Amino acid sequence: MSLTIFIAKESQGGEPRVAASPDTVKRLVKAGHAVTVEKGAGVASRIPDTEFEAAGATMVTAAAGAGKADMVLKVRRPTSAELKKYKSGAVVIAVMDPYDADKAIAEMAKAGLSAFAMELMPRITRAQSMDVLSSQANLAGYQAVIEAAHAYDRAMPMMMTAAGTVPAARVFVMGAGVAGLQAIATARRLGAAVTATDVRPAAKEQVASLGAKFVAVEDEEFKAAETAGGYAKEMSREYQAKQAELVAEHIAKQDIVITTALIPGRPAPRLVSKAMLDTMKPGSVLVDLAVERGGNVEGAKADQTVTTKNDVKVIGIANMPGQVAASASLLYAKNVLAFLETLVDKETGALAIDREDELVAATLLTHGGERVHPRFGGPAPEPKPEGDTEKGDKADG
Repeated sequence: MSLTIFIAKESQGGEPRVAASPDTVKRLVKAGHAVTVEKGAGVASRIPDTEFEAAGATMVTAAAGAGKADMVLKVRRPTSAELKKYKSGAVVIAVMDPYDADKAIAEMAKAGLSAFAMELMPRITRAQSMDVLSSQANLAGYQAVIEAAHAYDRAMPMMMTAAGTVPAARVFVMGAGVAGLQAIATARRLGAAVTATDVRPAAKEQVASLGAKFVAVEDEEFKAAETAGGYAKEMSREYQAKQAELVAEHIAKQDIVITTALIPGRPAPRLVSKAMLDTMKPGSVLVDLAVERGGNVEGAKADQTVTTKNDVKVIGIANMPGQVAASASLLYAKNVLAFLETLVDKETGALAIDREDELVAATLLTHGGERVHPRFGGPAPEPKPEGDTEKGDKADG
């Protein structure tokens, strides 16, 4: 029993990515599934319809494909209008952005969908190939430097010429997670002098390994500042004040600042104040990768470049991976395929959603007409028997 899998064209403005590639379609077809792709779904990611057809997919309209699908693959959470087209019992896999989305989750439950949120994938070794946050953040970090270099009207590397020496641009990266580390590496490749900061002790060694200098207040709170999942945790006001003082002094000397600090489910922490912006040199550039969650930089606005009175540019691109959609879609498609394969019986090709599987438990928002995720309106999980241990290892990054 094979599945009918529908690849939807993203209907939300400003989302050029697509949830499949010719390679992932070919693998799905080889596994015996019927794959339909909405016409034009991959065009903004440089994948013409003919490439999907060559891989074995059938090109259809949204109306023809959505209603017959056992499984729908998307980048963004389906809209209310899209939900009306899906059949009850269908599986939907996407980046669901479930925080503060009570109405949307309720609608998916009412529609009878099994809705999986890819960004809730646990950080364990088994799920590394499914980690959409890492795959997309990696590209976001790279693109942030490219955007900054474009807006910065001077050379990035030091150049020694007969006419004189051009100094290397000073780049400061705030947050050394996946996006931050890629930003550091990219800025270093372009020849910049790079410094970085993060509240996690483990980041210091990672920053140094990329050839950048680490900047942070390294007190006792700093040494304990990391959650079990590998994410940064929110620091005390006292620490934030000390760190802000150090950062303020450092930022005044920088040409480019890239901020990447995000805490899942919370507004982005404020890292750069207006007072800090006022101390920066004319022509300096900031790129705020957290602008979609409120921003790390005071005054940053989603999908706008704000220029301050002292001629400092603050770039706020809400969907940075979308700026390199052709690359982002290929990685996202592989993340989705890797997860999809865990939901299908290898022998029969039928859906096999195991509620006890840790990947399913971590990502399933709605199922059987109900909300099932304990963090988003579902019932609280039953306590584990004594002696039961967590499965898997913490993934790097």
